[in-house]
Amino acid sequence: MNWGVFEGLLSGVNKYSTAFGRIWLSLVFIFRLLVYVVAAERVWSDDHKDFDCNTRQPGCSNVCFDHFFPVSHIRLWALQLILVTCPSLLVIMHVAYREAKEQRHRAAGGDDCRCIYPNPGKKRGGLWWTYLLSLIFKAGVDVVFLYIFYRFYRNYTLPRVVKCELPPCPNVVDCFISRPTEKNIFTLFMVVTACVCVMLSLIEAAYLIGKRCRECLLASSGESRW
Repeated sequence: MNWGVFEGLLSGVNKYSTAFGRIWLSLVFIFRLLVYVVAAERVWSDDHKDFDCNTRQPGCSNVCFDHFFPVSHIRLWALQLILVTCPSLLVIMHVAYREAKEQRHRAAGGDDCRCIYPNPGKKRGGLWWTYLLSLIFKAGVDVVFLYIFYRFYRNYTLPRVVKCELPPCPNVVDCFISRPTEKNIFTLFMVVTACVCVMLSLIEAAYLIGKRCRECLLASSGESRW
């Protein structure tokens, strides 16, 4: 991973975010991304290898593992983190588009021409909508993945033993999961942090809408006085 590029992206996201957005970014980077990279991957590294069933029937362990764990936690979390951080990059791209457009306008009309975007990073017009939709998308992604985890792994927990009778297993066999307690702790931790991120995104969206409505009301009241 190129940490220099990653640091530049984080700086850009942090620059154009509100206070709630900065808290969200810190939570995602520290409590989700770093925990995923440093700890969670190692916990699930022996996921399939140490899934033991009390039978030597060829193929039984593979079939049972695929039935009870259709998608790995690690791969779902990786996809979730990718999708939840992409909208923030779209905001940076929108600001970069504004800056490039402003530079082209100044190059064509000279330094004395009127600015199209006096402050390209200010959330007005299309950038406001881009930022608001990014918040809704981030919250929606986390909610969808929380539902997927709940459907695959009931109550977000893993049992110590699962009973499997799928063919080619000769009968009902007991299969044992590696380190279920540790995996449950990490799963609940990631679920709680995702819920906090959803709450922060919704609060920030409500803040932006409330602030915009307040500005519109003040503008309309100012015009009515004249």
